[in-house]
Amino acid sequence: MAGMARRENERSGGRRKGKGERAGRNEERSHHRKHHKASPATTPTATKIPGQSSETRRLLEGIGTPSAAPFTPDPFQLEALAALEFEDVLVTAPTGSGKTWIAREEIRRLIEKGRRAWYTTPLKALTNSKFQEFSDEFGAERVGILTGDRKENSDAPLIVGTTEIYRNQLFDALRGGSQVNADLVVLDEAHYLADEDRGHVWEEAIILTPPRIRLLLLSATIGNADDFAGWIEEVRGVRCGVITRPGARPVPLRAAFLLPDKRLLPLLNEAGRLNPEIVALGEQEERQGFRRRSRY
Repeated sequence: MAGMARRENERSGGRRKGKGERAGRNEERSHHRKHHKASPATTPTATKIPGQSSETRRLLEGIGTPSAAPFTPDPFQLEALAALEFEDVLVTAPTGSGKTWIAREEIRRLIEKGRRAWYTTPLKALTNSKFQEFSDEFGAERVGILTGDRKENSDAPLIVGTTEIYRNQLFDALRGGSQVNADLVVLDEAHYLADEDRGHVWEEAIILTPPRIRLLLLSATIGNADDFAGWIEEVRGVRCGVITRPGARPVPLRAAFLLPDKRLLPLLNEAGRLNPEIVALGEQEERQGFRRRSRY
């Protein structure tokens, strides 16, 4: 028994000694790593973001949150609202000018009087966005949505839906179904009338909308607005006024290209041509692609 105990003590002491030695070696390696400068080959390469060029600074100049200021309607917005009291209205104004404000204020006026409106868009994503916007503005209980895969609060005084759904309701009314219950229909992105595949939907919606319902058409890209309004008058028998906003786009577009090294370059140079550095990058990629194809 004594011999076994002695051997056990020796083994235990050996294990304790081994742990101590390992701890010492670990401490020594830690001290070595702390004070030893790694060679360039083993140092991780940090991603460097180059400084902005003068071109990039000009591109980004002025971007940010504008200072808070009281809202003042633009004259074309007030003119459109006044015209809607008596006639259909086609509004052509650059993106960002505030066309939706006209629709929102007219819808507000109608809802306050216990009347109803439809707001149509060509895309489900845009419809969902407008539904949320108007729900926040007028209250969720006053706004419904109708798309191919969404139907909520369909008895609300304001219905937001795709143009196809609105057109389908007009067809249902022709077949003896319920009439469209609205005093105003907004056709957002009205230039879709010229779309080769879907333009007939806007054409049918305009022709089939009863004359008792006021139409408000919004677009940023109609070049022959007077001709368009003249055709609306002809097929509906209701005068259609044209309201335009003169001048350039109030929120200018700035195009840029993000390079693989995380530099941001203006897409166009001061001469209005494609940035030479982007051209060179494209040519380099084309040469590399050619060499890769050649190997196979």
